[in-house]
Amino acid sequence: MMEKQRIALLGSTGSIGVQTLDIVRENSNLFEITTLTAHRNWQQLAKQAVEFNADSVVIADASLYEPLCQALAAYPIKVYAGEQAVAQVAADDNVDVVVNALVGYAGLMPTVSAIKKSKKIALANKETLVVAGELVMRLAEQYRAPILPIDSEHSAIFQCLIGERAPLRRLIITCSGGSLRDLPIEALKDVTPEQALKHPQWTMGAKITIDSSTLVNKGFEVIEAAWLFGLDADKISVLIHPQSVIHSMVEFEDGAIKAQLGTPDMHMPISFALMYPQRAQRDEHFSFADNPTLTFAEVDRVKYPALDIAYHCLRSGGTAACTMNGANEVAVAAFLAHKCGYLDIVRTIEYALDRAENIKKPTLEDYAAADLESRRLARVFLKIKE
Repeated sequence: MMEKQRIALLGSTGSIGVQTLDIVRENSNLFEITTLTAHRNWQQLAKQAVEFNADSVVIADASLYEPLCQALAAYPIKVYAGEQAVAQVAADDNVDVVVNALVGYAGLMPTVSAIKKSKKIALANKETLVVAGELVMRLAEQYRAPILPIDSEHSAIFQCLIGERAPLRRLIITCSGGSLRDLPIEALKDVTPEQALKHPQWTMGAKITIDSSTLVNKGFEVIEAAWLFGLDADKISVLIHPQSVIHSMVEFEDGAIKAQLGTPDMHMPISFALMYPQRAQRDEHFSFADNPTLTFAEVDRVKYPALDIAYHCLRSGGTAACTMNGANEVAVAAFLAHKCGYLDIVRTIEYALDRAENIKKPTLEDYAAADLESRRLARVFLKIKE
């Protein structure tokens, strides 16, 4: 029987956060929520805190501290504000597990903070490893902090590797193709945010849905896999799989391939990360009869240049992937705000990478500087004022 785990859930109002709370509801004998954090959605954060009797909450946008305090005035729940507070609660002594469901670069410092207190980390914030994978994995080994992936692809790989001792030949990361997979390349220049946000399989937040459409997200998953599983870029391949039933595969030296299959739903990888080496009991049943055809195709590298850019960043090392991430965050926000075109997202990344210095052996401070520089360059390219 597992001991009850005390969870700090970072990003509780987003898609992964909400589904994590579903798992906690279903397994209240195994988990309790100590801390919840959100970026701006203080109303939902307050409701969650009351339902789960949280010890504390953090609203990252400090301008929303007062309304959150007022909403929780009748409850013995501590209220904090600011991004620094998010990192501080992740390291709190009354936390056993940190579920990092934050979006973007904002997830890095809370992960580092938790690692340095040897917390178990259930990681949905892929940018932690995209931006600073070498540093983060070195710290995780030093402080003996287990990092368990929540991303469905990395969870699938992790599950396929359990019990295996033989070396692997390659990882095959599957890819739905995103919301624009059936759109011809010449039509991409006219894509609107509304079009790009209509993902055919997954229900996700706006940022990751856009990243899925450009395949920036898949490129980031390649980088994340390289750090999680200690592999070179050449041993990680990507395959379009529109049905999103096979979440990823592992090929071994003898030619055997193991795949993890299931419905496109994040509850399973979340529960697996929280309960490993146990599994949750969930009313989830996959029907092969209802899914008689599984298809695969190579990625069109001309239509999706971001994938090769991510591979280049992985091979380059240093702060290259950090620069890619920062520029992408600015460009995606601009696209969603109708301030730039769809194709400008990748152009912004290329512009920043061409001009930013790549620091080969970066410190945490170097990553922070590279992130700021990449955002500055992105704003220059997009002609966005501070």
